[in-house]
Amino acid sequence: MERSQWQAIAVGAGLTAFVVAIATGRLPRGVRIALVLGIVVLAGGAGFYAYRYATHPTTLTVAAGSVDGAAVQLMSTIATRLASTDAPVRLKVLDKGSALDAVKAFSAGQADLAVARADIGDLSGAATVVVVTRSVVLIVAPPGSSLTEMDDLKGKTIGVVAGEVNQKVVEALTGEYGLDSAKTHFKDLAPTDIPQALKSKQVSALLVVMPITGKYLTMLRNVFPKSAKQKPVLIPIESAGAIAAVTKYYQSYDLPKGTIQGSPPIPDDDMKTLQVPLYLVANKKLSDEVVSSLAKAIMDARRDLLGEDPLIAQISEPDTDKTDTNNDTYIPVHPGATAYFGGNVQSFLDKHGDQIFYGSMLLGTLASLFAAAWKFMTKDEEKPENRPLMRLHALTDQISKAGNEADLAETESRIDDILKGELEKYAAGNADATEAAAMGLATHRLEHLIAQRRTVLNGKPAPTLQP
Repeated sequence: MERSQWQAIAVGAGLTAFVVAIATGRLPRGVRIALVLGIVVLAGGAGFYAYRYATHPTTLTVAAGSVDGAAVQLMSTIATRLASTDAPVRLKVLDKGSALDAVKAFSAGQADLAVARADIGDLSGAATVVVVTRSVVLIVAPPGSSLTEMDDLKGKTIGVVAGEVNQKVVEALTGEYGLDSAKTHFKDLAPTDIPQALKSKQVSALLVVMPITGKYLTMLRNVFPKSAKQKPVLIPIESAGAIAAVTKYYQSYDLPKGTIQGSPPIPDDDMKTLQVPLYLVANKKLSDEVVSSLAKAIMDARRDLLGEDPLIAQISEPDTDKTDTNNDTYIPVHPGATAYFGGNVQSFLDKHGDQIFYGSMLLGTLASLFAAAWKFMTKDEEKPENRPLMRLHALTDQISKAGNEADLAETESRIDDILKGELEKYAAGNADATEAAAMGLATHRLEHLIAQRRTVLNGKPAPTLQP
């Protein structure tokens, strides 16, 4: 809870204690007990609600989507792990079908988080939590093709897998190599259409953007017919550095020798190309504490799930060094993630110092409240005629009717008993100061009446009471 909420609770408890402390004891004991029990039940309910609020995990909605459903599967695996480990942050996964639709849902406020590529959609309200993976741009020609470099693609038709998502990749390559003026065509292809497009020579090469994992490399190798003498041709993007410098969301990348195939190696040497990060992004308005907890929970889940999904191994910490000119995080890192990865997450005392301070005030107030309530409930319920003042007043008739010294002595003994009882209450702090003063006056009056009656019994005229 916020500091102002703790202040309000402490002030409210103080006011309640004050009201109970000044409450009179004129009500019947049953009513007083019912009143105090009602207050206790309300306080207990409020405390239980506050406890549930403080310990209830935060559930965040994450939008994800990809052509093969891998993004949704990845986030679902992590969500299951967070739930099974009672993490303070939980995930609810929304399958939006494609990366573009996932970003659109995030931008429209339908999700707190999204799995998003840096070059897709409106991410002005996003901040990076972790890097999910880095997808690599590959331009592959069929075995036996004469295409070896980007200029060879001029005037050709290139099949683009998931063309809607990879539109900016096409734009970047077209602008850098002048492919539009050379009448190079880009044809959108669904994964199921690739074999037929290659077989019928509708396309001269394929453009794919994919993570470098065993699953995707196998899928790419299976697209082309296997041949002992010929192998697919990877076309390097030699101007990757220039493209990255202009676009900012792409990065220059050297694809290691033999990445696609080891023997014979494809590529046969390190090859220049582009890569684009895939981020888990959060709404900038999410609190730092929630995002710190989310980043920690995801990195803990990554450690525990390394053997279940190779893509999970590629989840990594974003570059949080703002002074580094080679910082590759295009979408700004959320302050909560920066705090976690930088080891600057607040300690328990830093985070809960206000709660502890106001909690101690609250406990002191509750102690006073309990003492006042106990006194309020257990205060003797006396009938008016049984109150000390009324009992003293009743002795005036007994004094006036006293027939001998023994009757007067008995009356004095009763006065002593009443006074002794009230003195004991006063010593215990249970007597009303005003009533004690009134009893002093009443006792003085009775003593005067006893003296008058004793004089009459002794045959002397009774003295008059001086004003």
